[in-house]
Amino acid sequence: MKTHLAPALRLTLVMLVLLAVIYPLLVAAVSRLAPGGGQGETVSVNGKVVGYARIGQAFTEDRYFNGRPSAVDYNAAGSAGSNKGPSNPDYLKTVQARIDTFLVHNPGVQKADIPAELVTASGSGLDPDLSPAAAKIQVARIAKIRGISASRLNQLVDEHTDGPLLGLFGPQKVNVLALNIALAEVK
Repeated sequence: MKTHLAPALRLTLVMLVLLAVIYPLLVAAVSRLAPGGGQGETVSVNGKVVGYARIGQAFTEDRYFNGRPSAVDYNAAGSAGSNKGPSNPDYLKTVQARIDTFLVHNPGVQKADIPAELVTASGSGLDPDLSPAAAKIQVARIAKIRGISASRLNQLVDEHTDGPLLGLFGPQKVNVLALNIALAEVK
């Protein structure tokens, strides 16, 4: 037993220093190279921070594009999805309530046409992006409220649509915060 105790203690000490000191310092150093210096990439308008580029936000006014619902009320400190399965009655009630709310605010849209991402939260609860279809289904509502032509709003969505990573990986997406900032500048 004594022959195994000393190496086990040395290994424990080495791993403790490596994983509890060196690795976190290395990750912190690498994060300084990321946009925002590891503090998150903020988005500013006229010198005022209005949000974070990679964290979803609640846009509840009908004059803006709505983002994806959040299971954590867009709290980045508690990033998580709902742990309720697709057959859970409480989850189904929540989704149905979101569908009903969406239909009230978007007359003329049929339930079958609503993209799932507009009524279901993402796995992180913080998804800042929508598909172009989810943004475009809201165009009629925003055009009516703001008095902007639907074709101009569709063009705005197209201008803010990012393609797949390297042209291959993932879907097209629209950052809702960037789109709403651009929308606010349209006269």
